[in-house]
Amino acid sequence: MLEIEHLSFDVQDEGRQSEILSDISFHVADGEMLVITGPNGGGKSTLAKLMCMLLEPDSGELEICGKRMAGDGVTEEDLYEARRNVGMVFQNPDNQIVATIVEEDVAFGPENLGMPSDEIRRRVDSALATVGMSEYARHATQRLSGGQKQRIAIAGTIAMDRKCIIFDESTAMLDPSGRREVMDTIRHLNKEKGITVVHITHYMNEAVEADRVIVMNDGGIMMSGTPAEVFSRVGELRSVGLGIPQTAELLHMMREAGYDVRTDIFGVEECADEIARVLAE
Repeated sequence: MLEIEHLSFDVQDEGRQSEILSDISFHVADGEMLVITGPNGGGKSTLAKLMCMLLEPDSGELEICGKRMAGDGVTEEDLYEARRNVGMVFQNPDNQIVATIVEEDVAFGPENLGMPSDEIRRRVDSALATVGMSEYARHATQRLSGGQKQRIAIAGTIAMDRKCIIFDESTAMLDPSGRREVMDTIRHLNKEKGITVVHITHYMNEAVEADRVIVMNDGGIMMSGTPAEVFSRVGELRSVGLGIPQTAELLHMMREAGYDVRTDIFGVEECADEIARVLAE
């Protein structure tokens, strides 16, 4: 889906050139759920904007769906197609909602593509059903909860028939209930619909179901691997101000207290079973 090789990005700040991303290399497989995390200022949001072509890299290689998107020879049509394939859901849903009625907001993108009205109707209905918001089709967007607004923003992206959706800290402004709603939707899109997901988050509990986790720091990749591989490196994560999922944190505390527990468990039920096993012994 995405192939990134030696990607760098600089900005001009008061006449001085500042490097935001340096020599970034990784890929995102078709149908994968990738989580990107790291401390503030590590370059995560800049990378997200590069992956959906809201920004263009200064150097390196970027391919989207097998099409080279960096360097000379990239046309406006190439950029247009890339943005059709890869969508983005931002931190604040109010920044993406443009209409006062739910179904009109979801229809905004397809309408701007000039699609026939019956195709727009089909896409809107399908997108709302996917995010579990069909019954709110005629509701006022300003009356929705934060989690519901974010699901409408996701529906608008789905209606554009994206192959990959990037969630840039899309749960950061939500309460626990809203975060659960959005995470349930993200899981459904990835596991049931086969949409490739790149999820940028500070919440480590949201990373445990990912296929792979990338940790960024100071504009580079600090570590990459499965959740078990990444969250086993507790000391390195703590050194940059990051934690680990609460279940893993509890098991690490028990290990430090002398209990012979596994520390590669992240699910609540699995954690409870492991603690029960150790206490029984």
